[in-house]
Amino acid sequence: MNQLTALPRFSYYQSPLGALTLQANEHGLLGVWFPIHTTQPAQLGQRDDTFPILKETKRQLDEYFSMQRRAFSLPVASLGTDFQQQVWRALCMIPYGETWSYQQLAETIENPKAVRAVGLANGKNPVSIIVPCHRVIGKNGKLTGYAGGTEIKKNLLKLEGFLT
Repeated sequence: MNQLTALPRFSYYQSPLGALTLQANEHGLLGVWFPIHTTQPAQLGQRDDTFPILKETKRQLDEYFSMQRRAFSLPVASLGTDFQQQVWRALCMIPYGETWSYQQLAETIENPKAVRAVGLANGKNPVSIIVPCHRVIGKNGKLTGYAGGTEIKKNLLKLEGFLT
């Protein structure tokens, strides 16, 4: 069974910032979505609150929200284009409590002229928090859009100590 055909499982997690939908298959985590995310798939698969990857995701999210975890160690198997995957891997390089601009992200993937494309790929990241797209801000230092909502982005950055 390949990544595309592995049966997805899902569960819910009540975070301090609202309910999250978690989805995974035997290869890894496919998505972490806040209710307003537009990247959530129409079909989530089978609900399974005991699926090991989903249980581990909840455990690590508990640690993150209680400020006991700064980095996640979960298998991620989200689907995307090669370019999107490249951007999402680069997002994981942004340290906890820090932010990068879209320009810095584009330079990290050695494509400095692709700032807009990087922004679009960032917005399509299906694995919120774990793949920290909330750590990307505008070049001018302003918070820019976030698929989970700008208020949630602000609260995630406050939790990590970037904003006061």
